[in-house]
Amino acid sequence: MALILNIETATKVCSIAIGKDGKILGFTDINEADFSHAEKLNLSIIDLLAKHKLKLKDFNAIAISEGPGSYTGLRIGTSTAKGICYGLDIPLISINTLASLANLAKITEGIKIPMIDARRMEVFTADFDNKNVQISKNTNLIIEKNTFDKYKQTIHLFGNGSDKLVTQFSDNKNIKFISNIECSARGMVTIAEKKFNSNDFVDVAYFEPNYGKEFYTNVVIKKK
Repeated sequence: MALILNIETATKVCSIAIGKDGKILGFTDINEADFSHAEKLNLSIIDLLAKHKLKLKDFNAIAISEGPGSYTGLRIGTSTAKGICYGLDIPLISINTLASLANLAKITEGIKIPMIDARRMEVFTADFDNKNVQISKNTNLIIEKNTFDKYKQTIHLFGNGSDKLVTQFSDNKNIKFISNIECSARGMVTIAEKKFNSNDFVDVAYFEPNYGKEFYTNVVIKKK
């Protein structure tokens, strides 16, 4: 039983949630067109804690959404989480972003396939059963017309990576799209509580997010 601050910054959604004994005590989701994590994350934490009359020293652990996802977003969330853990000497919990996203989709049959946009026709994804047990590894998947032919039961696609597939696969009766499910720290709360109770922590000093794929920069050389 614990009080845990959950931080989700793997996509454009900047989200925090307070989990108490595995239940959501309060949350804030900011979903804007441009990344606003650097400007909004710390202020959101301050405001949410004040609303519930809490201080950072009241928390037993910090949980961070580990990715896959945006390089910038994950770096901001991770640095914030590490700073709090260092300052308070409390443990850090890392949570697979796809698992927390899957946790938000409530289905009773079939397979959950959360998707995070990785640009063009590529997504970060994994398969989960209807009890949120992961049944395939995280993968970078390039969507093709026969991508989903292997599934013999109903599959449920959701997350911002699935939005670009609706038109292409709308005629496939085996595929169900679940709209309006975005990454949120709300999906982390029950997972974080289980990890806390089993002492499943990561090393604050050496933890690195799972970006999903290599980060590249372009170097521009100007001719003199």
